[in-house]
Amino acid sequence: MRKLTDIAANRRTWAWPYVLFMVLFVVLPLIMIVYYAFTDADGGFTLYNFIKFFHTSEAINTLIYSFAIALITTIICLLLGYPAAYIMANAEFKTPAVMAMLFILPMWINFLLRTIATVELFNMFGLPLGEGALLFGMCYDYLPFMIYPIYNTLQKMDKSLIEAAEDLGANKAKVFTKVILPLSLPGIYSGIVMVFMPTVSTFAIAELLTRNKITLFGSLIQRSFGEGGIAMWNYGAALSLIMLIIIALTSFFDSGKESDAKTSLI
Repeated sequence: MRKLTDIAANRRTWAWPYVLFMVLFVVLPLIMIVYYAFTDADGGFTLYNFIKFFHTSEAINTLIYSFAIALITTIICLLLGYPAAYIMANAEFKTPAVMAMLFILPMWINFLLRTIATVELFNMFGLPLGEGALLFGMCYDYLPFMIYPIYNTLQKMDKSLIEAAEDLGANKAKVFTKVILPLSLPGIYSGIVMVFMPTVSTFAIAELLTRNKITLFGSLIQRSFGEGGIAMWNYGAALSLIMLIIIALTSFFDSGKESDAKTSLI
């Protein structure tokens, strides 16, 4: 009995379920993606899948277009999300919890159901489904991912720094540009990554809100796996690996920017 108690008290024991989960659902799928990306239909090593991507103008154009859509979506979410986060974090406003709940409520519903509802909303008002509907749906689905990192950063900000700046004669514009904005940069960087990464690789939202008229890079990957045939699986794995590398580089960029922001403030 004592031995069982010692095992239960050991923190390493409780870490094993998480290790098993990581191995089965993170490490193993990544290994499979790398394996299929560098092999052909017969299982032999090849770089053909990557050569095919770089020699297919449609795939490259789709990647560039996906980046453009993700960038525009991120900028719109930042322009809308920062003021909302600032209002929620400002002590002068008495309803931050109500505003937070308003942004959280839609996220309780599956994003596919929200996207279908958006399609019906456009149909009800007779609005065309296309690029505009795609941007609207992207911003609607991912705006909370921009708001909450910025809100958490602003909420944890040391208010004495703002008071010190005001005591030194800085007006509201100076306080915002010299104190509040620099201190909120880590939240901005996190929000940018949390919005940019899923939007650049999504496919369901694009297919529903454009009726398959617009193809994003995620749609290209999904079709490669869905068309069947081991050769297409190899090509889809190569596209997935390219997207994974891009996302990893974006994450490293975010980490570096957060470190630079903290260093500059120190």
